Amino acid sequence: MKSVRHRAIIKASALSFAVLSAVILIGCAGGGSAASAQAPYKFRASRGDTTPELREPREETNTEEYKNIVENQFLKTIDHPLSTLSIDVDTASYANVRRFLNDGQLPPKDAVRIEECVNYFPYAYPEPPAGKAFSFASELSVCPWNQEHKLLLIGLKAKKIDSERLPPSNLVFLIDVSGSMYDPRKLPLLQEAFKLLVSQLREQDTVSIVVYAGAAGLVLPPTSGEQKLKITRAIESLTAGGSTAGGAGIRLAYDVARKNFLKQGNNRVILATDGDFNVGASSEGELVRLIEDKRAEGVFLSVLGFGAGNLKDSKMEMLADKGNGNFSYIDSLSEAKKVLVTQMGGTLVTIAKDVKLQVEFNPRRVASYRLLGYENRVLAAEDFTDDTKDAGDLGSGHTVTVFYELDMTDSADGASSGTRYTTTEIKPEADSDELLFIKFRAKTPTGSESREESVPVAFRDIPPAQTSADFRFASSVVEFCLLLRDSAFKGSADFNSAASRAKEALGEDAGGYRAEFLTLIDKAKRLSR
Repeated sequence: MKSVRHRAIIKASALSFAVLSAVILIGCAGGGSAASAQAPYKFRASRGDTTPELREPREETNTEEYKNIVENQFLKTIDHPLSTLSIDVDTASYANVRRFLNDGQLPPKDAVRIEECVNYFPYAYPEPPAGKAFSFASELSVCPWNQEHKLLLIGLKAKKIDSERLPPSNLVFLIDVSGSMYDPRKLPLLQEAFKLLVSQLREQDTVSIVVYAGAAGLVLPPTSGEQKLKITRAIESLTAGGSTAGGAGIRLAYDVARKNFLKQGNNRVILATDGDFNVGASSEGELVRLIEDKRAEGVFLSVLGFGAGNLKDSKMEMLADKGNGNFSYIDSLSEAKKVLVTQMGGTLVTIAKDVKLQVEFNPRRVASYRLLGYENRVLAAEDFTDDTKDAGDLGSGHTVTVFYELDMTDSADGASSGTRYTTTEIKPEADSDELLFIKFRAKTPTGSESREESVPVAFRDIPPAQTSADFRFASSVVEFCLLLRDSAFKGSADFNSAASRAKEALGEDAGGYRAEFLTLIDKAKRLSR
């Protein structure tokens, strides 16, 4: 028998219609303007046994959307010595891949983003030294799926801020309650996820709740994190129904965040949706400019994706990127706990923004290289020093892993780039033992100018058996992704090889994430036959 709470999650059609009517009335009272919707948005909280059972959603055509991924190619070092990219700490792709595999399907190729799958897992990189926002690590060994090549790992780790020292948070929960959220894996899971986050809030934190369906409305004005019961009841009162005025919701959420802005705090809108929303009268370009403007004012946007069938992955990823936030996909309550409880500091608190990485490869050592993943994060070389160019952000305790596949050389002649009228000479410094020179740039969370750090990396080829557990495990995730994408560069990649290496590198495995990965490899292997 369903629990009373579950029966209270989704109402019958008549009740949903009544709730939707209330939303429209609020929108009409304010002339449809998000800024004019100042009065709290009233929802009826259902009690007792009068609410019908939660029904299974009707089967619908799959309209999920993923951005086409054009894989990075091998680049000749003599012609392209610099590789520049924005870091990425999103993890949505891995959780979404897991959802497909657990449902007995192989994921669409474009749903598999290598960097997000690798960065889903924590790694034991060195802690940052005193006064530094992040630390750096690197490792080089034989490439498991191409024995003729080397595999290079570059790792970053952000400093971790103790929970009691986290700055106060001004959070606005922006929740999609449109008809497309009427599904057990959408609004009901969303409500349980936000309640987990509320349990972690402190007296100095505030929460506001904005919803959108046919119009946008304010459900809960700024409320202290100490009033957990009040916040929880507001979350539990939500029901789904109506169309999707996403643009109006975002505008209202930013307006609420601005009015409660904390100069020394964390100001963030957390959008929870399946991504199936329209922007209303304004264009998507105007919405993006709004998000970028608010980002410049210090209000960031994170995105939580829910559900299946009409997931708008590409749109949600884009909004989070523009808003200096993270994009996570919540496929289960355990994933909600990982994102919103275990890793709350990394999810909500930015310690470095616009973090860029630039690698200069030594042509005496590296004939060509290929960046694995990060296809939508590649930057032009000149963007590295351009502080107007947006880049990824690091949260408290976050780790970031970047892999390159290298074709090595012992005899680069250094004479020319192969063009008719120009040459590219190799400097004498290339005759050193350096493999590459790496540079980082980042801004403080409130800064407008970036600071640069650099470090040379010596050539040190580590035998596979002596590589770290992190190297072996992360490389197994890459191999897994190459197979799911049926990559042109998968070489001799094999599910058994990936599983064997991952099994040897489980380590302490806090949370059991690595062990779970082994089950996904097995499912993918069986589905691929």
